[in-house]
Amino acid sequence: MSDETVVRLDQVRCRSYGICVSILPDVFDLPPDAKSAVLLRHEVDPDDVEDLEEAVRACPAQAIFQGSGPT
Repeated sequence: MSDETVVRLDQVRCRSYGICVSILPDVFDLPPDAKSAVLLRHEVDPDDVEDLEEAVRACPAQAIFQGSGPT
């Protein structure tokens, strides 16, 4: 078992700005007419951690959370 960087998205806070999708399109998606972004996966590869940190900082709604957890 290893610790992976995990991501959570608060879909109530999310306002569909789409910044997260532009930063990490393999992790976030914004379906047409969606009220919020959706997570495509909950774990982030080590190579994508810096981009996740950028997405957390860039989210105007503060709807993205980063942490670590067992996989």
